[in-house]
Amino acid sequence: MSGNLLIITAASGAGKTSLVRELLAADQQIKLSVSYTTRQPRSGEVNGEHYHFVDEAIFLKMLGEGDFLESAHVHGARYGTSQTRVDEALAVGNDLILEIDWQGAAQVRKLHPSAISIFILPPSMTALESRLRGRGQDSEEVIIKRLAAARDEMSHVGEFDYVTINDKFEESLQDLVAIVRTQRLKCTPQLTRHSALIKGLV
Repeated sequence: MSGNLLIITAASGAGKTSLVRELLAADQQIKLSVSYTTRQPRSGEVNGEHYHFVDEAIFLKMLGEGDFLESAHVHGARYGTSQTRVDEALAVGNDLILEIDWQGAAQVRKLHPSAISIFILPPSMTALESRLRGRGQDSEEVIIKRLAAARDEMSHVGEFDYVTINDKFEESLQDLVAIVRTQRLKCTPQLTRHSALIKGLV
């Protein structure tokens, strides 16, 4: 039985990474697709756990060989999702999260129309700016660019299946949990998952 493919998108600073981390901790059946990127690791990031960090030449080689389900150029760096890793995770019945931007989400939906897409919004631009500044990782110039990019990213919210506003963290987390459970309870996967039981009942 194939698992669900979950696309989770948000502007930088909206809290996507923290929410996904807690969702993974709450449900062991959900796995995270680790993207490839050409950007430099941030403090505390581990290669192969947070991202597969590769140089431009390796990324472009993989891109040319069709290794990516989706790829995008964001904030001066390249990002891509491995088609093979996605196929392997779904084939064993795991639900798989893709943490990607709206460009990647659009690419994935074309190839996987049944993918479930979720957009996480901040409660306000003021809150988003405060979170970006609170990281203490970026220069003023980078923060201004990220805020401008965030507005562009959020303009695509209408293309997604579900939206949660990350004002109260626990409520947004429960929104994500509810979405996952709803997808699992749809008729077709339930008929497959519990075929023996249903055959005995009907």
